[in-house]
Amino acid sequence: MADYTQNPQGGFAPHLHPEYAIPRGQAVGKLTNFTGAAVSLALVVGIGIWGYKLLVRDVSGIPVVRAAAGEMRVRPEEPGGTLAEHQGLSVNTVTALGAADEVTEQVRLAPQPIDLIDEDQPMADFEEVSADESSDVTQAPAAEDIASALESGSVDSLVAQLTDGIMPMEATEDESLPVLASVAVPDVQDAPEVLEGDGMSVSLRPSQRPARASINAGTDSGGMVVPAAASASTTELEAASLPVGTRLVQLGAFDTPEIARAQWGQLSARFAPFMEGKQRIVMEAKSGGRTFYRLRAHGFEDIGDARRFCSALVAESVDCIPVVTR
Repeated sequence: MADYTQNPQGGFAPHLHPEYAIPRGQAVGKLTNFTGAAVSLALVVGIGIWGYKLLVRDVSGIPVVRAAAGEMRVRPEEPGGTLAEHQGLSVNTVTALGAADEVTEQVRLAPQPIDLIDEDQPMADFEEVSADESSDVTQAPAAEDIASALESGSVDSLVAQLTDGIMPMEATEDESLPVLASVAVPDVQDAPEVLEGDGMSVSLRPSQRPARASINAGTDSGGMVVPAAASASTTELEAASLPVGTRLVQLGAFDTPEIARAQWGQLSARFAPFMEGKQRIVMEAKSGGRTFYRLRAHGFEDIGDARRFCSALVAESVDCIPVVTR
């Protein structure tokens, strides 16, 4: 039985006789591959550009307008605009309104131009005057004549020549009299008499400072200096006896009640007008396992009075806080 090895299109099967097989379209396949690669690459590049634009665009959607260069508004050279020529003439009224304007009641001619006086004329217009024509000008003597007159001693003739033709000046009555100038002479004061004595050894000592500002030499148990006048007139109140809502002023917190009372004395001596009529309150308080004592002042009508008091003390670098009892 015969063995047929040809395919229906003709030729031999590729697996039997490759050399006789019909060649495939290799060129078409390569072109297809290159086209697909180019399309894929263009798609990737386009997606990348589109994603970048999404990232950098304005999320709020408000359009951004670039500012124009230069000045926004420029002042014109003529603020009122350019003035047209021949304004105010009657012929312009015919063109603007279509009819002639009313007849003017009075017509005036333009004034004559102003002429310059002789003093203001240009210098070229003046005529030159020769020395011979001028009779008012006196010729001065030559330098040689002056030298010869001085050598010969005839000065009088030289003076007469210089003063020839000159009118003598008549002295007035006021000018002929001598003028006496009055000069204000200061009064001479006698020097103070020098007192003879022993000197500085017996001179008076300066007076003492006022008693209000003096500090008592004695100290309390805490070692702080307390003014005698302030400590004698100070009234101390118990914190428990005050009703709720009382207006107070806190002047600081201290470790011991003695230090708080000494601070009150210093403030009373320093701000005597403000501390007048105020009562002292030393209140014990605890915070964080630590015991301290608050120094407060009583005697204010309302919160406004307390704030004014604190404003005066804070202006002098003193701690002061308005508070209310609870």
